[in-house]
Amino acid sequence: MTTPLGLAALTVLDTAPLEQVTLAEKHGFDTIGIRLLPASPGTTAYPLHENSADLDELVRRLTDSAVTVFDLEIVRLGEDFRVSDYEKFVAAGARLGAHAVLVGGDDHDRSRLTDSYAQFAALCADYSMVASLEFMPWTAVPDARAALDVVSQADGPGRSILVDALHVDRSATTLADLAEIPRDWLHYAQLCDGLVPAPTETAELIRHAREERLVPGTGGIDLDGIWATLPGDLPVSIELPNEPLRQQLGTDDWLDSLVSAAQELLARR
Repeated sequence: MTTPLGLAALTVLDTAPLEQVTLAEKHGFDTIGIRLLPASPGTTAYPLHENSADLDELVRRLTDSAVTVFDLEIVRLGEDFRVSDYEKFVAAGARLGAHAVLVGGDDHDRSRLTDSYAQFAALCADYSMVASLEFMPWTAVPDARAALDVVSQADGPGRSILVDALHVDRSATTLADLAEIPRDWLHYAQLCDGLVPAPTETAELIRHAREERLVPGTGGIDLDGIWATLPGDLPVSIELPNEPLRQQLGTDDWLDSLVSAAQELLARR
């Protein structure tokens, strides 16, 4: 079976969704991820849920393409989270045929965070989507065990955990922790490589994650171990922002290199 490959939003964040579909078609990606909400205030996002004309245009474009939308980004669960604020966002995702919403945990009150996650996951389930909680070492969900704790206690529909190879390497997560994630909570994984040893300062961890990921096989992350642990049929989203490398190679050659490296890794399983 060929593993579906996705072009994550962050990989080409300067590219609007319509053009992202074209890039995916050209370079052999099966799916795309779209960032409708910014990762932090003032950063790039494409709020299609607030613009019905742009949303309609993308829906029409997708009907003529083999490329589909897999995930939407990014919902951050902070202490002031209100699930009612995200109805239009999730409804737009359903119109686009998305399967998952990427979720970050920013509330250090674990009980309140778990309740917020359960509410949002239930909303996603109402639209036939899942809420994929991504553990990141600088957030209130820093590793796979923390994600398992939140998702387990949420106890409702729409639950999911997102595994990002960079965050596996840079958190306290072990391969044994990954193996404990129930199969029905795994819907996709994000692929990239990274420098080893990793930065120790939080600001550098964030910068590397957002700007300086490496092509699989050119860093030091145990990608073979991670993917040997994950289910063999799990869709893969290539999340690999690296503007200097992209400028050096040109977007076309760069994206081709990402697809080739991903396929080589996945063929070794």
